[in-house]
Amino acid sequence: MNTQPAKPKTWRIGVLSYPGCMGTQVFGMAELLRLALDLAEARRPGAHALLDVQVLGLRGRSVAIAGGTVISTRAPRGRYDVLIVPGMEINHRVDWDRALAPLAQECAYIRRTYAAGTPVASVCIGAFLLGEAGLLQGRRVTTAWLLAQVLGQRYPGSRVDATAMLLDDAGVVTTGAVSSAFDLAVHLIKQTLGAEIATATARISLLPTERVSQAPFVDARLMPPTRLPTFSQQVSQWLQNRLAQPFALEALAAAFLVSPSTLLRRVKAETGQTPLAMLQAARVERAKQLLHSTPQSLAQITDAVGYTDVASFSRLFGRLVGESPARYRKRRA
Repeated sequence: MNTQPAKPKTWRIGVLSYPGCMGTQVFGMAELLRLALDLAEARRPGAHALLDVQVLGLRGRSVAIAGGTVISTRAPRGRYDVLIVPGMEINHRVDWDRALAPLAQECAYIRRTYAAGTPVASVCIGAFLLGEAGLLQGRRVTTAWLLAQVLGQRYPGSRVDATAMLLDDAGVVTTGAVSSAFDLAVHLIKQTLGAEIATATARISLLPTERVSQAPFVDARLMPPTRLPTFSQQVSQWLQNRLAQPFALEALAAAFLVSPSTLLRRVKAETGQTPLAMLQAARVERAKQLLHSTPQSLAQITDAVGYTDVASFSRLFGRLVGESPARYRKRRA
């Protein structure tokens, strides 16, 4: 009878590097996972899973990542338990076709790897590579909030949630902006080494154990402008110019020379929202700006954005942002 204890599972985690990818997301991910493994060994020697983290490359033994830094890589070998795809360096003039076309080799590898049964996780703009690989179709996904609209337009079969920090849809994981590499790392640590080690790793690294939303970080003023505003964007701008005024659907419809039912239908078709929900989001966005940039009291801010009851507005703010106005102001101070 064999009485030897079962050999701990080894998780093979591949981090796919490619020309122009973000070093923070490659190395931050790998280093946090190694830190977690060291913590697990200190607490339970020999009684935990093992993590084999490999920085992969498809173009030989080295690759020039963002900023021109050259790093060493290894060719993929065998099956991985998860493949991580970091984001890439871009600027505000990015041409997505030109940026993604040279990465056809990586996108094909991502597609083959997922088809073979390996879960795939992207960080930030890495979601665009998953989109090129055909993995976003029909899935609920996220990316950096600043580029969520672009992601949805480029891959219309996806359902983009601009506020989510991390989403896992049938083995395709997508995350928010640059620092979400650490949220993904904590997520993977929890899956492989357990919640206790994930929490300990986060605390030692001064990271939150679980960020669920990008909403507190969204700043509408940074959104890229559109050349020809859609009907819903015109409605949104009209509402933003009248934040302090009571909402009246009939007056709004009259301003655009349509019936209330037509207004509701067109806005719903373009945004999935109602005009009232758009107004609430605009009021909360304005309140975020005032909380950050002025010493006004919450009561004054509540009044400035068209509410008379502080408690009601605080509940709305908490629902849309994920934290109270007071906590938001303190964190942004």
